[in-house]
Amino acid sequence: MTETKTDGRRVRGERSREAILGRAVALASVHGLEGLTLGTLAAAAGVSKSGFFAHWRDKQQLQLDAIEWACRQWVERIVTPGLREPPGVRRVVALHEARLTFYADRVLPGGCFFFVAQIEFDDRPGPVRDRIAEITSDWLAFLERTVAEAVTLGELSPATDAAQLAYEIDALGEAAVVQSRLHDHDLVYTRARRAVLQRLRALATDPALLPEDPA
Repeated sequence: MTETKTDGRRVRGERSREAILGRAVALASVHGLEGLTLGTLAAAAGVSKSGFFAHWRDKQQLQLDAIEWACRQWVERIVTPGLREPPGVRRVVALHEARLTFYADRVLPGGCFFFVAQIEFDDRPGPVRDRIAEITSDWLAFLERTVAEAVTLGELSPATDAAQLAYEIDALGEAAVVQSRLHDHDLVYTRARRAVLQRLRALATDPALLPEDPA
C-alpha cells in the first residue's frame, strides 16, 4: 500500500512538473527565459509556490529543463512528422512544411521558443547558451544530413552544397516566424514554402517528386 501511494505521488509530481515546463516554454516564447519569474510561472501552471519549489530551487536549472522540454516538443511536432516521408527531397520538404505548420497553428504564443532563446543568450556565456547552441547546431546538422541523403539517392544534383542548402532552409523558417507576426501570415508562409520548393526544384534531378508551388 505504501509503495502504491509513493508511486501515485511520483506520477502526480511528474505530471505537475510537465505542466509547469509546458507553461514555461509557452511564456518564454514571448518573454524569454529570463522573463520566467517563479511566482508568475507557478500561478500560470496552476500550482502552489511550495509545489513549484519541490521541483526547482534554481532558476538556471528551470531554464535548462525548459530547453529540454522545448526540444522534445520540436522533435514531436516537426522532426517526427517529417520523418514519415520517404528519404530524399520529399522528406526535406516535409520537415520545412512541419515547421511552418507548427508556427501557423500558434502552438506557442510567441511563435518559436528557440528563435527567442537564441537572441536572448547568443552573447551570454554559460550552460544555458551552450545547450541552446548545441540543440540548434544539431537541428542544422540533421537538415544537412537529410539534404545529403537526397543527394546520395540521386534526387538532388551531386553539385548540391548540403550544408549551404540546410542553412538556407533554416533561415527561411526563422524569417517566417518573425514576419508572420508582423505581416500577413498566410502570405508569409506561402512565400516561405515557395522559396524552398523553387530552390529544391532547381537542384532536383526529377522535379516531379516535388509538389507544385503554393498559389
